[in-house]
Amino acid sequence: MLTIQFVPYHEIDGLSLADKIRKLIDIVRENRIVLMEGHLKKKEEADLIKMTMEAIDERFKGIEISVIYPDTKNADFAGKVKGGLANILLGERRGITVIGPATVIKEIKRDPDRMQLMIEEAKGSDRRKRKRSARRRRR
Repeated sequence: MLTIQFVPYHEIDGLSLADKIRKLIDIVRENRIVLMEGHLKKKEEADLIKMTMEAIDERFKGIEISVIYPDTKNADFAGKVKGGLANILLGERRGITVIGPATVIKEIKRDPDRMQLMIEEAKGSDRRKRKRSARRRRR
């Protein structure tokens, strides 16, 4: 079963850098995909990747991460002004960040309009396999 855990920005906003990263890695280590409101700063993202690389072992193979920001490049003047004002007011709350275990997320494709996650079901969780084995046991 695939689990997506939403993390609102206010839940990580007051945390120290180490606590913020530890919280995100702990969620991903439970084979959950994090859907986080906002985005990490460049330094936070770099530290997240660094700490993830240090945590890799036989069970935890790393993370996949992607961020989508609202696109204002093709907006008219009023849209650009609104986007600039939103940046001032919201700061790091703008956008959506997806972080998931590398064993589940095989690829993330994104363009300005959408993000596509190519996922692989965890081994042993395929319903058809369980149904087949249950049928065999009944015979």
